Amino acid sequence: MPQDVRFDLPFETPVSAHLEYARSRHLRWIWDMGLVRSQAGFDEYQSWDLPQAAARTYPHASAEDMVVLMNWFSLAFLFDDQFDAIRPDRADRIAEVARELIVTPLRPAGSRPRVVCPITLAWAEVWEHLSAGMSLTWQTRFAASWGRFLVAHCEEVDLAARGLAGTLDLAQYTVFRRRTVGIHHSIDAGERSRRFEVPAQVQAHPLMERMRDLAADTIGFMNDIHSFERERRRGDGHNLIAVLHRERGGSWQDAADEAYRMTTECLREYVELEARVPGMCDELGLDEAGRDEVRRGVEAIQHWINGNYEWALTSGRYAAAKEGPAVTAELAGQGSVDDLLAV
Repeated sequence: MPQDVRFDLPFETPVSAHLEYARSRHLRWIWDMGLVRSQAGFDEYQSWDLPQAAARTYPHASAEDMVVLMNWFSLAFLFDDQFDAIRPDRADRIAEVARELIVTPLRPAGSRPRVVCPITLAWAEVWEHLSAGMSLTWQTRFAASWGRFLVAHCEEVDLAARGLAGTLDLAQYTVFRRRTVGIHHSIDAGERSRRFEVPAQVQAHPLMERMRDLAADTIGFMNDIHSFERERRRGDGHNLIAVLHRERGGSWQDAADEAYRMTTECLREYVELEARVPGMCDELGLDEAGRDEVRRGVEAIQHWINGNYEWALTSGRYAAAKEGPAVTAELAGQGSVDDLLAV
């Protein structure tokens, strides 16, 4: 299934006017922070075009906040590409670094990491800016979602290291993918991008919880579809199409068609639930200010569904094959050109 598979999304989202300004500052930052350590690594990173993804998913951020969000946005992607189950010590090192990334939001902002490498140093700096001005409630919510995401990635690496990566059934994979896709904390960051907070009683409401889960499923499955050819060449079984093919048999096209159907069903249910948001606001007795925060919270979810989709159609990260030195590392299963977990 090719990268340019199209979905009919019921909403459009804008692109930040600060894209180019923030992109130039962000690219300088990742080099200065050692998040790329070679020209090949820099070329690979540029091909992903993550600044476009940030500009689409956080379109209303100020110019300076857009730089912060781009810097943060890069960390999860770069950390993900450090995974290498071929080296026997890699799973332990990934877990050590992940623990440091998890606890950073629980320490006073600006604290120096206890596990030092480019990723942890960059995250400590980014969190100091990302958390500024946000309530302890928001910081705690973001930290919990961020922690679940990182723990899930460690579990993914551990499964691969033990040769069990292809053992999850469809039900298990669906729940697991909801965590590894990292959408919950990414939606939380949408509040930071516009400096508002969705009321706590709304976040705890079953309707909002289900909407966020459906957004994670929709985006995760879309990413699986768009990245399938690349991941298949790398032997990566953490993909919905691969799971469906293994569990149900049939052709690869059958599995791809079912993945597409599942994705559109998640999107359909999300849209249906979104229409019930005004009733939830009535139920909770929200005033106009609270309703406006909910409206912007729903927009943050829409920005992620549509913005991520538009970016994924063209990003070099999901390309089945690329020219240049980066492809050698990818096809060898090494994940990333540069090692960012070493000092």
